[in-house]
Amino acid sequence: LDTYDGFRCDISKQLSPYFACVHSFHLGTTSLPDGKNASYSFSTNFNDEEGFMMARVDPERGSVDGRIHKALLGGLAMGKIQVSLSSEGQNDMVQGDLDVGAQTWTANLKYGSMGGANMFGCNYLQSVSPRLQMGGEGMYIGANGALMSSYTAKLLFPDGPGADGGDAPAAAAPPQGPPEAPTYLAATYNAGQGALTLNYKRAVTPGRVTVGAMLECSPVTLESQAAVGAEFSLTRSKMNVCVDSSGRIQSVLESKLGREPGGPALSFAAELDHGKNVMKFGYGLNIGS
Repeated sequence: LDTYDGFRCDISKQLSPYFACVHSFHLGTTSLPDGKNASYSFSTNFNDEEGFMMARVDPERGSVDGRIHKALLGGLAMGKIQVSLSSEGQNDMVQGDLDVGAQTWTANLKYGSMGGANMFGCNYLQSVSPRLQMGGEGMYIGANGALMSSYTAKLLFPDGPGADGGDAPAAAAPPQGPPEAPTYLAATYNAGQGALTLNYKRAVTPGRVTVGAMLECSPVTLESQAAVGAEFSLTRSKMNVCVDSSGRIQSVLESKLGREPGGPALSFAAELDHGKNVMKFGYGLNIGS
């Protein structure tokens, strides 16, 4: 879960039907590096029917991040560009992606520069049957010569509860791939790290209650970590809870304060780690128009 401590505030302004800007503040937090307890960033977003553009500036870190997504070939493909620049220059990155797909498959190609060296990768996901999907991903990072690969298999339960199709994004959607079922069991093996990850998700009540579980283990070292979680969606609020095998409990509560569209939203986040005897609490306010 995206838990945090301190006070987080996002103030957004819709300047036009397609353009908006956001001021983000994070105060009294212990999660920032170099002992800092406050941060500020400014971001802008432009959305239309064919894609979106986003830019974010962090004066404290001296960094600029940007993204451009653009539908290509009449929506058959999606082109993406991601840029990240900082005053140090050591972790500067630029990356280009191309997403293509159809009803039963989806593929991605990426190429860019990270840490002053080239990087490239690809992934592919195919529906072998109406209930089984299989795919793989590979990436090479020239900065450290790392060659990474992973393989995924997903078993779908399309006849289960919650076949509501999910929420569609406002901007242009990526090329259509294999259908995402509300209930599934997925297994991913990372060959480089020798780690096996199992994920299970089930929509108990469509649009209301969703539960999930995760098991990550290493067949070589026999180390493992597990977590279970649930999401409860109500009319004006949403509650997320997660408990892992180390005894850490995380929860996030989000609630809309007004009934009008674009009204303010209040959130509370808490984390309790029994093993490390650490407790964190934060609250946030989202003000938009």
